Amino acid sequence: MIRASIIEACENPDLFGPWFRDRATWANWFTLLKATYGLPMDPAEEEVFRDCTGREFGPTEQCSEVWLICGRRAGKSRVLAVNGVFLACFVDWTPYLTPGERGVIPIVAADRTQAKIILRYISALLQGVPALAALASREISETIDLSNGISIEVTTASYKTSRGRTIVAGLLDEVAFWPNDESQNPDTEIIAALRPGMATIPFALLFVASSPYSRRGALYGAYRKHFGKPGRILVWKADTRTMNPTVPQSFLDEQYDLDPASAAAEYGAEFRTDIETFLSREVIEAVTVRDRHELLPFGGFTYTAFVDAAGGSGGDSMTMAIAHGDRRDRIILDLVRENRPPFSPDAVVEEFAATLRMYGISKVIGDRYAGDWPAERFAFHGIRYEPSEKTKSQIYQATLPIINSDALELLDLPRLTTQLAGLERRTARGGRDSIDHGPGSHDDVANAACGAIVSAIRPKTLAFAPLGEPSEALAHGFHGRDAESRYRAMLRG
Repeated sequence: MIRASIIEACENPDLFGPWFRDRATWANWFTLLKATYGLPMDPAEEEVFRDCTGREFGPTEQCSEVWLICGRRAGKSRVLAVNGVFLACFVDWTPYLTPGERGVIPIVAADRTQAKIILRYISALLQGVPALAALASREISETIDLSNGISIEVTTASYKTSRGRTIVAGLLDEVAFWPNDESQNPDTEIIAALRPGMATIPFALLFVASSPYSRRGALYGAYRKHFGKPGRILVWKADTRTMNPTVPQSFLDEQYDLDPASAAAEYGAEFRTDIETFLSREVIEAVTVRDRHELLPFGGFTYTAFVDAAGGSGGDSMTMAIAHGDRRDRIILDLVRENRPPFSPDAVVEEFAATLRMYGISKVIGDRYAGDWPAERFAFHGIRYEPSEKTKSQIYQATLPIINSDALELLDLPRLTTQLAGLERRTARGGRDSIDHGPGSHDDVANAACGAIVSAIRPKTLAFAPLGEPSEALAHGFHGRDAESRYRAMLRG
């Protein structure tokens, strides 16, 4: 066991020194490392610490969690790798492991490809130091087993994969951009699942790094709760140039000129104020009919359908939804179909066409994906395909008052609920709003469902205006056959 602090290891030419030849470039990262492990700082480093943490005094003991909110190209991944190697090789965990038990350092990122970047850094560090290379007893594509009973491995971003393992440290990268198709808050769930695996390991350390995004999720929650406050949970917030002065200022100036809001988050480490949640989960759940997953066709109703097409080989699903308006002036979502890639687009169209005929539907509305291809393939099966006159943002905007006025019944489908809750409203220059899914997420199911819902709005119902545009009465919570008269009575006072 090599006895050295992380700073000594980074300064030693026989250990991590070759990675940090230009000490001035990495100076502020060294300050972060000293704060992480409760090491003394000089006056200049103390000033940097105060600027980046909002705290007056540095920790006097090792932190239990470190949250790095830093701009892109700041060096976060390399620092995660250095800490991973240090904790795996320079700390003796055997007193806390039972015979045959291995301590695990999981690397979690938005996807396994991104997590492998950190693993490659770790592998290079191990192989570049002869004293450490001897510890690597086995290395495969996503795991490095060390002879001291520690394994460093890429882990899927799922709260299920961390259960039952003993975790001595965690390396979590770009948590603000983790996908959220399976749950509304995967970052918080995954981190909550990691902590019990660290509970029995003194000095276990969780590293969470990301450039910021919207004002929600685990990263923003940690910032609000712990930034500027004493304790073993340290939040470090710094822009790109503070942590990596080699990034040209001219490049950053160009990015700010192109998109100030995006650049402030990507490089300035500021949470975006132009992105907000479009629908709250509580509102969605209020119009969701529990345990209703699908409705069979019933005579007397006119059904409408919407298709979100996809090619079958990318990351998008091909989805279809069917809805109808009932006699109570409500919109009912009857069915949602999703085909995840890989799939045969022709086979999916054939399947969708058969389902549409069951509901007596001869025309389907859809997005403008791939030009004339959807229209040609649906026509082959006797279904007319019409491109939607509304953009996706307009469809979502038209759905909002229907949901808010409780004039809708949604199916109890977790992916639909999650995708609707994950929609974001972005305000562009000039104040124009757009609505779309967040980074790393999808909205194929939500788009099809909302498209079908809007298509089911009928002019004959007083609560809804022609062409699928919600009336002012509905927007203010009035629905039913006398909605318009009651709304006008309210205006008259």
